[in-house]
Amino acid sequence: MTIPPLSDEQRQQARHAATEARRRRADMKQALRDGRRTLAEVLEQAERDDVIAHTKVVDVLKSLPRVGAVRASRVMERLDIAANRRLRGLGKHQTAALIAEFPATSAVPASSS
Repeated sequence: MTIPPLSDEQRQQARHAATEARRRRADMKQALRDGRRTLAEVLEQAERDDVIAHTKVVDVLKSLPRVGAVRASRVMERLDIAANRRLRGLGKHQTAALIAEFPATSAVPASSS
């Protein structure tokens, strides 16, 4: 199956949509790093947001504080989650196991002034 040729305007719209999707995924991952969002909140958002739903699980886990590539891959292997799985593809038991593995801590630390 060949891809139909796109007009310049269609290509520009596709580029804009892809850039916006990357920006939204990056913002979500930064919110996880900063503690403004919890894993449970991101998993819930993925149920209703297609852009977030297409984020790879390993990328989301690596965005959590104190979780690197090794810990993320070990957790995914233990929970029987494929390395290329995206948030939308998680089953309810896998989702529950991830939330149990990374419980919500205090969201934003209080600043001492």
